[in-house]
Amino acid sequence: MVPTTEELPRRLPPRRVTVRALLRSTLTATVLVVIYYALPLAGRLDGGAVSVLVIGSLVFTVMIIWQIRAIIRADYPGLRTIESLATAIPLFLLVFAVAYLLLDGATAAAFNEPLSKTDALYFTVTVFATVGFGDIVPRTELARIVTMSQMLADLVVIGLIVRVMISAVKEGHQRRAAERH
Repeated sequence: MVPTTEELPRRLPPRRVTVRALLRSTLTATVLVVIYYALPLAGRLDGGAVSVLVIGSLVFTVMIIWQIRAIIRADYPGLRTIESLATAIPLFLLVFAVAYLLLDGATAAAFNEPLSKTDALYFTVTVFATVGFGDIVPRTELARIVTMSQMLADLVVIGLIVRVMISAVKEGHQRRAAERH
């Protein structure tokens, strides 16, 4: 009989494993932000720009699926979950920052002020965090639709993906317990 998650002994990962995971997470998030700032993202919201958004969303989805499988197989599923979220959330936010930046480049009146890359990322994070300072405001219908899409996707990321990853941690712990018996 496989023990329940509550009956499983919790082994803390060695310090070096934790440090490596934190370094990998920090490096991955940093590389994603550097790529965002390095990409030439000014321009029109045309077929190429839409393709970037669709591909970014697909990459995010594939990455989540891959990360969930990695969590289940990991020696330390909890640590692997933290590492996965530290990669997935920045990627998610950057996809929307690119969308806002391209939208702003396509329509001058999309927002109440022109967006730089930093402004687009800032707006994305304030929407994600549900802060909504009101300093940057979507003005066109398309900008509002993209913003509403992010709000709904934020709920999915926060609710569903975190829930699925927590389930993957439990499954990973149960897998490890079954392997020990």
